[in-house]
Parts: sequence; C-alpha cells; structure tokens
Amino acid sequence: MSPSDQTSIPPETLAHPLNDMLNLNRFIFCPGCLIGTVITSIASCLKERGLTSKDYAIVSGIGCTGRSSGCFKAPAFHTTHGRAIPFATGIKLANPKLKVIVLSGDGDLFAIGGNHFIHAARRNVEITVLCINNNIYGMTGGQVAPTTQIGDITQTTPYGNVESPFNLVNLAAASGATYVARWPGYDTIRLQKSIFKSIDNQGFSFIEVLAPCFVQYGSKNKLGDAVEILEWLKKQIKIKVDWAPSQATFDFKRGIIICGEFVEETREGFSEKIEQVRIKAQDKKINN
Repeated sequence: MSPSDQTSIPPETLAHPLNDMLNLNRFIFCPGCLIGTVITSIASCLKERGLTSKDYAIVSGIGCTGRSSGCFKAPAFHTTHGRAIPFATGIKLANPKLKVIVLSGDGDLFAIGGNHFIHAARRNVEITVLCINNNIYGMTGGQVAPTTQIGDITQTTPYGNVESPFNLVNLAAASGATYVARWPGYDTIRLQKSIFKSIDNQGFSFIEVLAPCFVQYGSKNKLGDAVEILEWLKKQIKIKVDWAPSQATFDFKRGIIICGEFVEETREGFSEKIEQVRIKAQDKKINN
C-alpha cells in the first residue's frame, strides 16, 4: 500500500489494536527481541478479559525486561533491582482485588531477587510472575547470570561458565508455586493460554519465557542474529504434558529444553490468610 493510499484510510483503522493499553513509543527493545512479544501477549490477555487499568498493576525490576513497565497505560512500577516481587506483594495486600503482574528478567528475579521469589512462592502470594529468561545480564554488559548454562561464554566468563544454573520451573515448584509453566517466547498461543490461567489462579503463578539475548548471549557464543538464534532455540524445544518439574530439562549442550505446564494446584492464597487474621483481630478487639 502506497502512502497516498493510506491517507484515505480512517486513522482508527491504522491504529494499533492495543493502542489503548500500551505506550508504543516506549518499545525501545532491540529489533528481534522477544520482550515486546511478551508485553503484547500480556496486554492482549488483559484486554480479552475486559480488564481495564483499574483492574491490574504491572511491576518490573531492573534490566532490559525491567523497562517493560513503562510500556503499559496502567498503574506500572519500575522498581529497584531485585525488589519487584516485594513491591508487587505490597500492592496485592493493599488491594487484593487487583490482578498484579510482575514482568522481569532472570538476573533481577533470581540473583539479587532470588530470596524474594522463593518466599513469595512459599507464602502463595496471589501474583503472576513472568520471567523473561535471556540467559545473561543483557543490559549491563553481558555478565554471567544464575541461568547461564555451563560452558557458556559471557563478559565475566570468557573461558566458559563453571557454575550450575538454576532450573527455574523446578525452583518455583519446590518453593510452593501453585501454577508453573515454561514456554519459548515465540509461542504466543501457548504463552497466552498460560497467562489466562495465571491471572485466574488464586495463588502464586510463575511462567518462564525463553528469549535468549542475541546481542550479548548470541554474539559471544557465536549463535548468529535474532532469526538464527530463534531457529537454534526452536530445534531444542520439546513440549511435554503431565511432566514433573524436577524432570523439566533445560540443557543447551544436549539440545533439550522441556516446555509445558508443570504445576496446577489449588491452595489458600496469602492475602486471603491475612484477611482472616484481620477479621480475627477485629473480633477479638470488639469482644474485649
């Protein structure tokens, strides 16, 4: 379509379908990065559910994914490094009716923020945590991360990483999360189905989204550009049903990454327990 043809089309027809939910000028991610895809997947799910900016809040930490909070036309909080989950917990306890979504990276959530993650899962705080796992510290220079695979080259491991990485879905399940899933970032259909389940879950939900950074991780490990690294990732993905999280292999060297839904269970949520304590305390005060 030529520019002259476009002038005859009403502006509302040319508008992005998520223009009412997203600040599109804030999408400052590298071309080919899947962070933007995850953001639009979240927004699409919220819109399909009929949720407005009064119904949900977005929280992010620091790093490439940390900038995602500014993309939403909603209460959005770009918090301090590693502290996205405590902020989200506070928001949920202050207003339990809100759908609270944490969107951050593997370094932010599982390095400096690792302690907060395991305890929020243990408490079964009713929030959704999406971790975009790019296997490295992307924004700060390409340093080794807690998810970097053994042997991988990074800025701080020029001869290969020797530290065993976290298996994030196994860690989430062992910590007490009541919904746990892992998907490649390009698989938006399965990802969005998981987002729907997670925002409906009355407990702690965790979704790992695989999105290797082609600028830092890909270049240092000679995996090519954005298209090439996605083709490389696609060959390793195996979708499994009814698979134990402890067996959810994530191994670049063997070329096996098990994806799927690993935990779906019901357990009383943290804010619900807090409300019960508040009612008991109030009754005790009245009776005394």
